[in-house]
Amino acid sequence: MQVFDPQTIPVPAGHFIGGRLVTDAGRIPVRRPSDNRVHAELPLADAATVDAAVQDAWRALRTSDWARRAPRERARVLRRWADLIEADVRGLAPLEAVCSTRPVRDAGAGDVPFTAEGLRFFAEYADKLGGDVAATRPDHLGMVVAEPYGVVGAITPWNFPLVMVSWKVGAALAAGNAVVLKPSELTPFSAVRLAELAIEAGVPPGMFNVVQGDGQTTGDALTRHPLVAKMTFTGSTRTGASIMAACAVHGPKPVTLELGGKSAQLVFDDAPDLDRLAGIIAGAITGNAGQVCVAGSRLIVQRGVAEALVERIVARFAALRPGATWDDATTLAPIISAGQASRILDIVERSRQTGAELRCGGGLFDGGPGGAYFQPTLISGVAADNAAVQEEIFGPVLTVQTFGDEEEGLELAGHANYGLAAGVHTADIGRALRAMRGISAGTVWINRYGRSADFVIPTGGYHQSGIGKDLGRQAVEANLRFKSVLIDFSEPR
Repeated sequence: MQVFDPQTIPVPAGHFIGGRLVTDAGRIPVRRPSDNRVHAELPLADAATVDAAVQDAWRALRTSDWARRAPRERARVLRRWADLIEADVRGLAPLEAVCSTRPVRDAGAGDVPFTAEGLRFFAEYADKLGGDVAATRPDHLGMVVAEPYGVVGAITPWNFPLVMVSWKVGAALAAGNAVVLKPSELTPFSAVRLAELAIEAGVPPGMFNVVQGDGQTTGDALTRHPLVAKMTFTGSTRTGASIMAACAVHGPKPVTLELGGKSAQLVFDDAPDLDRLAGIIAGAITGNAGQVCVAGSRLIVQRGVAEALVERIVARFAALRPGATWDDATTLAPIISAGQASRILDIVERSRQTGAELRCGGGLFDGGPGGAYFQPTLISGVAADNAAVQEEIFGPVLTVQTFGDEEEGLELAGHANYGLAAGVHTADIGRALRAMRGISAGTVWINRYGRSADFVIPTGGYHQSGIGKDLGRQAVEANLRFKSVLIDFSEPR
């Protein structure tokens, strides 16, 4: 059933600077992934526009009382912002869905409340991280004082536009910073609506600005700007490396980077309930059509249960229904673009050419509303150097490797480049903890896969999967710098 007509969804196609929408001539076409039609045109912020947004944020930081405001008052504003977001679910969910890969049902039931709850979590940390009193000699007082950086630059990806704003902007504002955000040019609109609601909640104008544009022009200008004191980015490893290099030269300034992943799901033959497990594994690679940085894209399964589990996963794949994001019955999202779909096809084909066996899927669905819908795909018989094992695919493609004993399983679960997340499935707690210690990844889930609503658990990767953490106490700390103070109150001699 069609929940909304995409033609009727107006979008705020502009920048948001100084508390108001700033429109400009459109230059970047924004397509609807569901039907590949252009929905709107987006202005491209050049270096001058980025400078205006950053200068405005800097002025707001100096003239408003946000950074000096009592932390509990900042928290109250953030909670009001969260309440307004939840109340606007009927507006935000279609706005999120129309030009993204997020089905409206998932956006309304999941993304909008998750975004609001994330802001509430960060609000509660506003007065929890003030610094420390250091142990010094009795006639000295040593302190470590936490202070905001100033202006934080944030660049967010296209796959979860709403949620990423709460991760990046919520933590920075809670710590007392101003933020200039560049959302993905593929999914730019919901960030502007969130900025409008932030002003309504009481965030001072200029403390949260949004600039629209691409990475080469807009993102680069934001990263290099001398008044941007810290950068945070979620996206590809290649882009993250470029941002880190620019921050080293034009600063140096600290970075938080959540980058690519090629996450393993390690299944031992004592794992209980294969039917339930098949649902977990299938969901971990088909959620958002596999366009998730922590997607469980490598199944490492003990030989005794491998075939039975694979058969169950294939059946789960077959039950999924591709469709437009505005269709309430959609259970498999579109691929973000035709170019990305072509890349997925290329990796699958190269995998087959080097000996892999295609168990299901492998191509695009026929027909449909015009977008690119990739069949959930399972590839077995892959070697460790197979393209589908080595490269982040960002689509609904699952590889299967089998093992005999625990040592072999742990060896296969490792990856030469990535270390974002992993799943371990076993009834043996000792084996689970050994696997947790043995897998080099920033997050390890045991007998589950995927984040929960426990925002206190940070997320971030090892190796080429990134540096620093989003979520948790660590995300707020990453938006603070620490000043050392030593006071001598000894009596003069």
